[in-house]
Amino acid sequence: MEKCLKIRTIRRGSMNAKWKRNLQYIPVFCVLVLVGLIILILVIWMTLCAFKPQNQIIAFPPHFFPESLTLQNFTAVLQRIKLDKYVINTVIYALGTTIPSVFLNALAGYAFARLEFKGKNVLFIMTLATMMIPFQVIMVPLFMEVYKMGMYDTYAGLIIPKLASAMSVFMMRAAFTTLPKELEEAARIDGISEFGLFWKVMLPLVKPTMVTLIILGVNGAWNDLLWPLLITSSTDMRTLTNGLALFVGENTIQYGAAFAGAFISILPMFILYLVGQKYFVEGTATSGLKG
Repeated sequence: MEKCLKIRTIRRGSMNAKWKRNLQYIPVFCVLVLVGLIILILVIWMTLCAFKPQNQIIAFPPHFFPESLTLQNFTAVLQRIKLDKYVINTVIYALGTTIPSVFLNALAGYAFARLEFKGKNVLFIMTLATMMIPFQVIMVPLFMEVYKMGMYDTYAGLIIPKLASAMSVFMMRAAFTTLPKELEEAARIDGISEFGLFWKVMLPLVKPTMVTLIILGVNGAWNDLLWPLLITSSTDMRTLTNGLALFVGENTIQYGAAFAGAFISILPMFILYLVGQKYFVEGTATSGLKG
């Protein structure tokens, strides 16, 4: 009986301690839920407005649910912009910047995590320091470099300057750091080359982090407005975000077409996140274990 009482007392004490620890996260949880609800309401509002007539969108007081549905806004998008061409350009820009970037940044992260060379820590700190520099600071010099190299208004000018990412290097380094050294030692004993060790052994083990970087990279390039707007001038080189910006003018705004275009724009990213959600959460958590 005494042992049972002691066990119950210990369990109650552990449960009370657990509840006390969890209580401190309640304010954070409430804030996150509130922010999530606000974002969800805005997304639903945008989706409904994509199917509303123009007079219902600008009506006051506004109505959350549409009185009638129409596809006229999507027709206006197809008539006003070259949607197919803009989507192709955006896909080329997103995949062209993401896939090579993940590979190159994975190589850099592997070197910082598993290799020993002179000045490694200093070079890594300098790499992270570039995250503190806003893009607007290097925007003009970067534009001049691209222009002088003859890559203005080309896919190369869009893609090449976006390949390196300090955040990606940091996440890949953190992922490679978590891997046990025994795997590396066993592979070296088998006589594998350094690149073979990276490609065949280490890289498959950080798949969640790679999927996370792919999702973030594709999403960032898909929604990027500033750089494609700066580095392209012809209609045939515009991306989808540049094309949607045409519906917002100085004097008039085509709200219906703008909402319809935004709905078309976010739909692929929504599907991409649903497909890679498992790896995205796992990769984000893994990359945050060690920095």
